[in-house]
Amino acid sequence: MTARGRSRATLPLLFSIVAVDLIGFGIVLPVLPFLADKFGASAFVLGTLLTSYALMQALFAPIWGRLSDRFGRRPIMLLTITGTSASLLMLGLADSLPGIFAARILAGIFAANVSVASAYVTDVTSEDERTRWLGMIGASYGVGFVIGPAIGGVLAPFGFGVPMLAAAALSALNLVYAAFALREPERHLARDRASPGTLRVLGNSLVRRICSGYFGFSLAMTQLETTFAYYMMDRFGYGTQGVAAILVFMALIMIGVQGGGLRALVPRFGEKRLVLFGTGMLALCIGAVPFMPWVALLLVPLGLSSIARGISQPALMGMVSKAAGEEARGAVMGAFQSSASLARVVGPVIAGLLYDLWQPSPFLLAAVVLAVVFGVSAGLPVTPAAPPKDLEQALDARA
Repeated sequence: MTARGRSRATLPLLFSIVAVDLIGFGIVLPVLPFLADKFGASAFVLGTLLTSYALMQALFAPIWGRLSDRFGRRPIMLLTITGTSASLLMLGLADSLPGIFAARILAGIFAANVSVASAYVTDVTSEDERTRWLGMIGASYGVGFVIGPAIGGVLAPFGFGVPMLAAAALSALNLVYAAFALREPERHLARDRASPGTLRVLGNSLVRRICSGYFGFSLAMTQLETTFAYYMMDRFGYGTQGVAAILVFMALIMIGVQGGGLRALVPRFGEKRLVLFGTGMLALCIGAVPFMPWVALLLVPLGLSSIARGISQPALMGMVSKAAGEEARGAVMGAFQSSASLARVVGPVIAGLLYDLWQPSPFLLAAVVLAVVFGVSAGLPVTPAAPPKDLEQALDARA
């Protein structure tokens, strides 16, 4: 077996590591607002808490990506999992709002490791199968968001700190598992070569256009994610369990698409067509959400939007990975993930303000933004041209 083949054989292990990491995050998700409220946090303070987490992700995704280019994927993955476990332990033991903020800021710093996992996948897969494997990262996210909140809900009655401590223990076990199971992928360049910085990576017009499209895509998704629970409560009188059931329904659809459906779709249609279909379908479906008179009808655009998101998100990841030279994959995937994190910094604030003005407006904004992303994607090449072997030289030549 070749070195690349041996590294690729560890992909299922990588996905399981990412899934367990996300289960820990999912455990915290439904409990954190109640923990913050216990210490007197207002809605504004809670929003600031969520924003601080997303901001740290945005800042550190490119940093971890560049470090993984320089020192290897495996050591950076192990370092970030260690930090995640420590942040969860801090959260479980926090006895004040400043303590909660410190724990979540630390969590945001280390949660930016998805860029490293994405770079790992691009290292060990060929271009014609890369999008399918990148879709498995999305499926791992789905697994985490289905299992994690369920565990958090079960443990919360024993005290709001208990789910956090359980997540910390799970993350510590994940670290031990990763230390034994995860291998370093075959490196294509010498270790002493520096990875290009984020600004230099974004000097590549193709990378910049795809990242801007992903920013718009993520901004649109935050409009739905931020206001959906409020909308279901205000419009249909749904409680926590009803909203959670619909979210699980949507997550399961995405897992099915990203975990298996992309295998057949990518070779037949290619990434660009999948992005166009997905963003176009998302614009129509999310725009239709506030106009559905019954929940039964509402499930139709929500289900279709889950299919569209499950198709388009990995396709965008596949396109940007092909625009990255081998020596810059971590940096490029970091910039790509950072664009999504930046959208999650500003998106919830915009969604909340618009929802207070007029309930349908966040969903309509999402539809408009996705239409713009559709237009940006239409101008992308069908298959991004293979980048120069040395992206640094190419950027220097442009300068």
